[in-house]
Amino acid sequence: MKIIKYVEAEKGANSDKCKTLEYSFGDNDIDLGVAIIMGRYPEEGYCMNTESKELIYVIEGEGELNFENKVIPFSKDDAILIDKNEKYYWDTNYCKVSMSCTPAWKPEQHKLVE
Repeated sequence: MKIIKYVEAEKGANSDKCKTLEYSFGDNDIDLGVAIIMGRYPEEGYCMNTESKELIYVIEGEGELNFENKVIPFSKDDAILIDKNEKYYWDTNYCKVSMSCTPAWKPEQHKLVE
């Protein structure tokens, strides 16, 4: 059993519109992060995870996830599963989401693409 207190979580940002909080347990199989997104992220193009599936739970807010060929509206209490290598971007005025990746997320697998 492991626990990471809020004050121990690593605060970061993918951009001015995407603030993050990483709960890294040092486990290669799974991790947990929280993101607050305010606006379009990324500002242009798409983002994608080249190694992990991302399981997202919407804690607060609403918006749309835009994929190459579909748009998925989301709101509070929705859950979203994104496969590795799926290109997407967030479009929201505000949302707070919990994200768990398997295998665990590493910065080098997060890519911004056209």
